[in-house]
Amino acid sequence: MSAPAIAMDSLVCAAGGRTLLEIAELRVQPGERVGIVGPNGAGKSTLLRALTGFMPPTQGRVEVLGHSLHSAMAPADLRALRLEVGQVLQGLHLVGRVSVLDNVLMGALGRITGWRRWSRHFTATEHAQASAALQAVGLRARATARADQLSGGERQKVALARLLVQQPRLILADEPTAALDPAAALDVCQLLAQAAQGATLITVVHNPALLKGLADRVIGLRAGRIAFDLPVAKVNDALLAELYRATPLSQDPQRPVALKIRSNSSIEASS
Repeated sequence: MSAPAIAMDSLVCAAGGRTLLEIAELRVQPGERVGIVGPNGAGKSTLLRALTGFMPPTQGRVEVLGHSLHSAMAPADLRALRLEVGQVLQGLHLVGRVSVLDNVLMGALGRITGWRRWSRHFTATEHAQASAALQAVGLRARATARADQLSGGERQKVALARLLVQQPRLILADEPTAALDPAAALDVCQLLAQAAQGATLITVVHNPALLKGLADRVIGLRAGRIAFDLPVAKVNDALLAELYRATPLSQDPQRPVALKIRSNSSIEASS
């Protein structure tokens, strides 16, 4: 068996005197598609930060793509890791004032060095790769538009086209459809799954109805710990309701929270 893409043992991540994440053991194999679910404050975003070195472990061990992450990790080693990790975030991290094509070309920066990198000089081959990526996500006609002129769904597609150019070994997506309407969300999920072919995909999912399109395996987090780790086919409404019910969404003990399962299997809270 090949080495795992992600390995965690006795991991503790803490900040401000509070434990944010505590995982006894976790293995993710190369090419796996894993969905992360859980209520606010469960540790989902902390887990993604731990996988990129932005949240060094307080205790324990975490290895990502063969890199051992720790607080004394050399900057060069961190850069080497992050070149192999692609991210799709709610904030998108696109450069709004430059064109769609230029944003996609930035996915190639990890493969070029010297003056070409700092001057962002790309070859004709790299331009062709970026154009092909935009074609794949249906945005080639918008190549010259400024990124800040796009809709939310279009901006997420630009981020996915950039991933196609980057060709990362690990993709981390943090609620990539949270601000999108249902049609755009489904479109982005399909494109994300395509972009992740051959890579390991970890996605924080806010709408459980999207899990089957993004994951083969689902990890439920509660209060920084793994509540369950199951194949997606075994994750049902009752299990999800229990996960969200176990950690009250309201901080006010006088305001109990009721959970309702909508017809599309997403979860909402009401007081």
